[in-house]
This record gives sequence, C-alpha cells and structure tokens, in this order.
Amino acid sequence: MTTAATPLFPAPEARARTGRRAADRPRWERPALAGLLIATAALLLWDLGSSGYANSFYSAAVQAGSESWKAFFFGSSDAGNSITVDKPPAALWPMMLSVRLFGLGSWQILVPQALMGVGTTVVLYAAVRRQFGPGAALLSGAAFALTPVAALMFRFNNPDALLTLLLTVTVYCVLRALDGARTTWLVWAGVAVGFAFLTKTLQAFVILPPLALLYAVCAPTRLRRRLGQLLLAGLAMVAAGGWWVAIVELWPASSRPYIGGSQNNSFLELTLGYNGLGRINGNETGSVGGGARTGGAAAYGLPEGGMGGPGGRAGGGGWGETGFDRLFSGNIGGQISWLLPAALVLLVAGLVVTWRARRATDSLDGMARAAFLAWGGALLITAIVFSYMQGIFHEYYTVALAPFVAALIGMGVAVLWEERGTAAAAITLSGTLALTAVWSYVLLGRATGYLPWLRWAVLVGGLLAAAALPFAARAGRRMLPAVAALGVAAALAGPFAYCLTTVSTGHTGSIVTAGPAVAGGRGGPGGMMGGFPGGTGEMPQGGPGGQVGQGTQGGQPAGGRPNGGQPGGTQPQGGMPQGGTTPGQGAAGGRGGMRTGGGPGGAGGLLNGARVGAEAKAALTTDADKYTWAAAAIGSQNAASYQLASGAPVMAIGGFNGSDPSPTLEQFKAYVRDGKIHWFIGQGGTTGGAGAAEGGARMGVGPGGGTSSEIESWVKAGFKASTVGGATFYDLTAPTS
Repeated sequence: MTTAATPLFPAPEARARTGRRAADRPRWERPALAGLLIATAALLLWDLGSSGYANSFYSAAVQAGSESWKAFFFGSSDAGNSITVDKPPAALWPMMLSVRLFGLGSWQILVPQALMGVGTTVVLYAAVRRQFGPGAALLSGAAFALTPVAALMFRFNNPDALLTLLLTVTVYCVLRALDGARTTWLVWAGVAVGFAFLTKTLQAFVILPPLALLYAVCAPTRLRRRLGQLLLAGLAMVAAGGWWVAIVELWPASSRPYIGGSQNNSFLELTLGYNGLGRINGNETGSVGGGARTGGAAAYGLPEGGMGGPGGRAGGGGWGETGFDRLFSGNIGGQISWLLPAALVLLVAGLVVTWRARRATDSLDGMARAAFLAWGGALLITAIVFSYMQGIFHEYYTVALAPFVAALIGMGVAVLWEERGTAAAAITLSGTLALTAVWSYVLLGRATGYLPWLRWAVLVGGLLAAAALPFAARAGRRMLPAVAALGVAAALAGPFAYCLTTVSTGHTGSIVTAGPAVAGGRGGPGGMMGGFPGGTGEMPQGGPGGQVGQGTQGGQPAGGRPNGGQPGGTQPQGGMPQGGTTPGQGAAGGRGGMRTGGGPGGAGGLLNGARVGAEAKAALTTDADKYTWAAAAIGSQNAASYQLASGAPVMAIGGFNGSDPSPTLEQFKAYVRDGKIHWFIGQGGTTGGAGAAEGGARMGVGPGGGTSSEIESWVKAGFKASTVGGATFYDLTAPTS
C-alpha cells in the first residue's frame, strides 16, 4: 500500500499499478484533485452573470427551446420556428433544459457551459493518470484550466465548450480501447464523435484520421479484428450523429423551420458548405467568409488582410493570415499558444523516450507511446487545419487545442522527469522551460502596458529555474522541489494573468477573445473595430493597450453588468437586454472584442444585438399571444435582442447574416395576410458606412439586394412607419392601402 511519500511522477512499474487500482492512490491525490476541480469551478463560475446573455444569437434559441419542444429539437431561433441557428442543436440542449428547469437568465444559460469545463478537466485528468500517474494528471489539469481561451469559452454559450469536452472524451475512449483492444471503449469513442458532429458538424471529424490510424496499427490484436472494431465504431458514430440528421432531412420542409445558414433549406448542404468545406477553402455561400462567392470580409468593409492583423498573405481570405505561424501570431497567440511550443517539444521528447517499445500497446512503454501519438496526432492535425483554413476563423476556435496541449505538457514533463538523471533529459526539460519563459515574455509584451512587471518576472524566474534545473537534478531532493516550483510558476503565470483578466470582465456578441486588448488584434490598435454594419470605428474606452480595469464590455465599465442586465435575466424599466449595446458605442464583445452594435433602438448589426427600451418592449408584448411572431427583424442578432427583451417570438429574416432566403417575399406576404406577424422592425441608421452598405447589398442584408431587402422594401411601401423607443416599427396589421 502506498504512502504519502509516493512520488509525483512514478516510474513505469508504479504507473502500471496506479493506473489500475484505486487502492494504490497516494494519500495526497484525492485532496489535490479536489483542489484542482474546486479551483477550476471557481474560475469558471466567478461573476458569471457579468456576460449577461453572452452571444444573444444562441441565447435566443435557448429561450425558444425552453418554451417549445419543436424549437428544442430543431434548434430554432424563435418559438414560432421560422428558422434554426446555423449549427446542429446538441450544444443548445443542456442550456435549454437548464432554462426550462430554472427560468431564463444569464446563470441558467452559462452554468452548464462552466460545468462542461470542469468535466473536461476530470476526463483529461483520468486519461493522463492511467499511464503517467497523478502528478502528470494534475499538471495537465492545471495547464488546461489556465488556458485563457478555455477560461473564456467555458463561460460563454457558443458550441465550442461541448465540442471540446466531447473531443477529450473521444481521445480518452480510444486510449482505453487500445489498452487491451477493447471493443466497447472504441464504440463509445464513436458515440462521442457522433454527438460532437451534432455540436459543430465536420469539425468533430478533424481528429479522426490520426486516432483511427493509431488504433489500426497499434491495437494489441490481429488486424482483421482491429478493422472490424473500427467498423463498429464508425457505425456507432453514424448512429449517434445521424439519427437527428435523418429526421430533419425526412421531415417535410413545410412543417419544420428553415435550416439557418443554408441556401436551399438542407442540413446536408449546410454541413458540407457553410459549416464544412467552405471553412477550408473560403467559399461559404451566404456567409461573411473569405470566398469569392460572398465577397469575403471585404464585403463588410474589412481590409483584405483580414481580421487577424494587418497585411494578410495570399490565400488568407478575409479572416487573417494563414500559415504555420498563425496560431502564434497577433491576438491568437495569447489565446492558446502559451504552452504550445513546449507541448511540441515534449511530444518529440516523449516519442524518443518511448520509441523502443513494441508496436502493440501491450507493454507499459507501448501504451505511453500510444498516448503521445493520440494526443499529439489530435494536436497536430487540428493545428494544421486551423493554420491553413481560409474560411471563417475566430480566435476562440482554438479552445479545441487546449486539452491536447495540456495532456502533452503533463505527459512530457513526467517522462523527462523520470529520466532527469541523464544529461539529455535534463537539458531538454531545462530548454523547454526556458523556451516557455521567453515565449510568455513575448506574449505579455503584445498588450501595451499590461502588467509590465509580470513579463520580466516570468522571464527572469523561468530562465533562472531553467539554468538551475540540471544542477538541481544532481543535487538531490533539497534543491529540486524549489526549482521545480519556480519553473511551474513561471510557465503558468502569464496564462493565469490572462485568465484573471478574462473572468473579471463580461463578454458579449458573436466574436470574443480572452485576455487584454492586443495591438493588431480585435479591439486593440490595428484591430477591426466597426468594420461590420453598425460599427462605430471608435477606439475602446481606456485607450490602447487594454489596461486592466479599462475598456468597456457591452457598454459598461469593465467588470460591470452589461447595459442594465441583472442576474436572473430581469431588466429594469427603460433598460436593455443583457448583452445589448449602448447608443453609438456598440458592444466591445469583451476585452479584445469587436464593436458592431447599433444605435438606440435600432438594429444592432451583424455581430451584436440592438438596444431595446421599455417602449419597444411594451409594443412587442402587447397582445403578443395573438400572433405567431410578435415582430420580424432582419438578422438573427437583431431579432434576438427584441426576443430576449420581450420574451415573445421574433422572426429572424435571413438568419444570422440576413442572407438566407427565408422567408421568401411570398411567404412573408402570406404570414402578414394570415395575421401571424404584428411588427416589422426596420434597419434605419444601423449601417457602418459605405463599405458595410455595399457588403449588405451583396449579402442581401439591408437595402440593395436579396430576399431580406425585398421584404423590407415591400413593408416600407405598404405599411406606415412609427418611431417606437428610437426604432422604426411598421404595424403589419395596418396597411396604408
């Protein structure tokens, strides 16, 4: 039986015991694990309500699904089921159930996301511990929890939180299957991928090639059985992800909502186009991607260099530079890359140490090598796709890399620690620490004026620990713990500071980033601000650099509640919905976010909602139960603001971008004739200049072209306009002729 003296990174023989018998757990493990999970939960739940409704696009769908089971199943934007969000609905289901149980509010929407972050930490811990012991697992868990983009996305309501959890579960199940060629675990891996597909479509399949190849080559059984097991896992994946797709495709289109993001009302077209291959080649019909068909981000007034920084390489589309260094550049680097160089070095080191193992995984080193190949393969293929995809790419996508990076950190340190008595291992460990300290110094320097003392402390402390580590390894136990503690502190101090900055401010809108504003990134000098419709082009309050405590989040001082939104989803008289925008200012989308809000009472633009006052709310709620939709507005963010403020269904004409052909003009006329829509909310005063207006014409958003424009022109010609709370309302029950 083990004692408290059980080493943090046990030797291979000890790993075999601790990986399989709970009785062999050291006494300190359970308290340490409990501390890790409590700290992770505290980080993710801290002032969670400050983000209000976060991304109103998804919050409106959550509100709709909490009222209508049909909207729940399809992921509709409104309870009237006019159109769905542009993703499958799996990520919405936990939030919808939470709101059904506890009512509509910020915490009710976002707590399930935070719990997914804690769950991901648990799965990652369990996966690393089996072969590398509790010390490696704790280090991996801490590295994951302190990844800035993870601290952001597990406090936000985008699908990426559930996707990251399911991808981590997939790798864990594959590793369990490799340990003894267990069919059941491989089938569970297929189920996890299937539900990941129902979360964010084809992104779920990115990690499949390396994992399937690893199992086909290394599973300790005959080849024929390996291939049969993979086939069963594939069938499980199709069943887990395909049942919903089959129902949607077979359901009569006339009695279900339009598939948002598609151009022909087909989920398969959405999957293969806008949410699939279009993300790779940039040809995302109907979106604001970089493809020629849509005019790219330039259609919305963005420079050809895209949104990741100035310049832009050929083939970079409208969403930033592509290339091997994309994940290290601009604002993206501060989201995910703090430990990425170290993870790559440790991946190579781990494979070198375990290279002599047999091909099969029926040996200790064989399973260790399989773990490096699984996590490393998932990291490399995902990083390559993110680095070279030419379609829509946002910084927060990189949260999918966080568990892969964290696992390699814990495993690699454990392997080199065991070999620290050799010069090669000591020098590699020391060099990795030095590299991490230098890179943290670079990343901290990108946010002008952000904790300047910290970057020097990280650099000096990291280099001192790196220099002392080879000598400490030979000096014995007295010096080694102190040097190791200094090295870990130096490696994690930078991302920890970014995490604290992230959780201390609210984040709203469709594009959010972790940490402070960064030069060349969104929301900082050289970033894209106001380039989309409704943007102002102004500098965030607080000036360059995004100082701690400066800047605005959703129109309120950093750390405050956005725009009058209160915990629990209540709203004061004359206020605005959580996650809205202030007049002439737009929502910053969190520190480093994008300004795209609208004016008072007007449409909020592409990425953020509108301000909704008491007068507009009263108009929408009056006799709302007599109509299928209390109102209709162009664009999902616009409609979401009015829906969340009033609680009544609001039709999102044209879906997220306003460019989907839903409804057609004839369908809209029929809805009006049948008395199903009360108000039409105009777009007046919401465009962001000539570039945005031209882009709206190309995309069918606003005056100038497309189904949305046709509907707006018809309404303006046939119905009287009135000003309600600063917005233009058209009463569709009172035609002028």
